[in-house]
Amino acid sequence: MNRIIYIIISFIGSLVLHAQDIRLITKEEVLNTVSENNSSIKISIEEFKRARADYRQTNAVFLPNITASHTGFSTTNPLMAFGSKLNQEIVKQSDFNPATLNDPSQIQNFATKFEVEQPLINIDGIYQRKAAKSKMKAMSLKIERTQDYLAFEVDKAYMQLQLAYKSVDVLEQALEAAKANKKLADNSFKQGFLQRADVLLIEVHVIEVQNQLQSAKSNVQNASNYLSFLMNNDDFTTYQPADSLTINTSITVNKTISENRSDIKAIQLASDAYKAMNKADNMTFLPRLNAFGSYEMYDNSLFQANANGYLFGAKLSWDIFKGSTRFSKVQKSKAEFEKSKLEYNQYLSQSKLELNKTKRLLVDTENKLNLSKLALNQSGEALRIRTKRFKEGLEKTSDLLMAETLYAQKQLEYYQTIFEYNYTLAYLEFLTKS
Repeated sequence: MNRIIYIIISFIGSLVLHAQDIRLITKEEVLNTVSENNSSIKISIEEFKRARADYRQTNAVFLPNITASHTGFSTTNPLMAFGSKLNQEIVKQSDFNPATLNDPSQIQNFATKFEVEQPLINIDGIYQRKAAKSKMKAMSLKIERTQDYLAFEVDKAYMQLQLAYKSVDVLEQALEAAKANKKLADNSFKQGFLQRADVLLIEVHVIEVQNQLQSAKSNVQNASNYLSFLMNNDDFTTYQPADSLTINTSITVNKTISENRSDIKAIQLASDAYKAMNKADNMTFLPRLNAFGSYEMYDNSLFQANANGYLFGAKLSWDIFKGSTRFSKVQKSKAEFEKSKLEYNQYLSQSKLELNKTKRLLVDTENKLNLSKLALNQSGEALRIRTKRFKEGLEKTSDLLMAETLYAQKQLEYYQTIFEYNYTLAYLEFLTKS
């Protein structure tokens, strides 16, 4: 007796624990969590930051380079020794003695120097900056499209969870009906109205429904785990949708592909970046003009500055010929630009092809939905009639089981078709989002 009570208490405790593990969740909650925690979005953000850093590096086209240095040395080199005295402004008449000039004593020189280099004309750098900016914008649009895709993926995953729970409900009802029929069959067998083979047939049917129900519960776990993955949640909670699976009538979609769609626009910007890089490679054949200047302080003691001077000027440099590297680089960037244009046109064409395919699929799914609803109603009515006749002893056991199986199958098919219709509608919205 105590063992029976212990088993009952343990069973109730496991049910309570299972109930605690199930968490009610709304689609809006999933979307908010995904937008904050999903790894794909975080990766896209880091890629954007990297592209932004590359763009900011191109500020060097306009901003100066400034360096500071302090150098000290000792020398008896005639030229260096005399030059150091000139820089320190300590040259005397006796220093012009040929013997002193040719064989000077050791002299120490300490120089503090500030140098500035300012780009004035750097046309290839300007086009490189344009390319980096286009890439940065493309990465920003990639974040937006990643968010759109994950919103669509959340729709699908949430609907899969709804479908899994609908399947569990259908099979639990089917199992309850199968058990009721088994009880009825057992009574009929005891009264001699049924053969043992009929009872065994119903028992097999009950086991089959139980196995299907277990598979449906596994699908609930699978759908919950995928939602946890999307939300970057490692505890893999079992979720239950706050609303049931119904035909979605709230989505309104456009009928055409917009070239302003974030992913299409990103590919266009990538092509613009290749175009700018090709122009930058062509501009390397032109000269560059840079201004430069320096302020210098000298002394024969460390960190002193009794003498100073400055220098400024401009430098026009022109790499007239560097083997054949620049010609090859221009050809390479030109090929990459032409390739990017072809890829853009191909991607746009594929998107339009996918849109037309999805439109047709939506019409087919809508027709399938209407048909599956009619089939569900017909199979439900047939089961009602056969169940009534079976209770009266006017129906074969095999026919009743077939009707039960068919009704459960049509219910599952109906909810599966609702999922397919809602999924196709959501995918159509994803394709036509601008």
